[in-house]
Amino acid sequence: MDPGFVPQAGVSEEQEAMIPPLPKTVQVRRCGYCMVKQPMRARHCRVCQHCVRRFDHHCPWIENCVGEKNHPLFVAYLAVQLVVLLWALHIAWSGLYFEGSWKWLKHNIFLLLSFVLMAIFTVVAVLLLASHLYLVSCNTTTWEFMSRHRISYLRHCETENPFDQGLVRNLWRFFCTCHLVAWEKMYFQEDSDPV
Repeated sequence: MDPGFVPQAGVSEEQEAMIPPLPKTVQVRRCGYCMVKQPMRARHCRVCQHCVRRFDHHCPWIENCVGEKNHPLFVAYLAVQLVVLLWALHIAWSGLYFEGSWKWLKHNIFLLLSFVLMAIFTVVAVLLLASHLYLVSCNTTTWEFMSRHRISYLRHCETENPFDQGLVRNLWRFFCTCHLVAWEKMYFQEDSDPV
């Protein structure tokens, strides 16, 4: 699925008119690989060879970038994976039968090993889902969270996160809206217009 690739043709004049002028401390980047003008929160993925809007990360498990268009589906994918793993853990646990002697280990070794492996994957899925839900609730991305000191629009920003609009609005915007956002407007709204 398209994660929100920035079109190679760049931004149209109409879309560019919607974007407010940027102050000198924030420079609009031109991608050194695609040579397109990147909107705010976009980043070039070297694996996909495209710039992605609201880039979160490149996921090797789905062999795609996670960006503005497919991030809600990625979170749903993590939730489904967690439910399937919990169900598999339940099935594996119910198949184990314990006896007083060590004979039960001989009969259940493969089931026990699969249970341990699924338990490890379940812990990983829980941690991934929890971290993404936390980032979504703050309206930030994995890339922004990990590389804040290298991103010009965050490095020079006075607030911790200029895109955070509160828990409810962040979750609503993430899960219930399906249009692309002009992040530049949200970034500069706080400076000019207190909400």
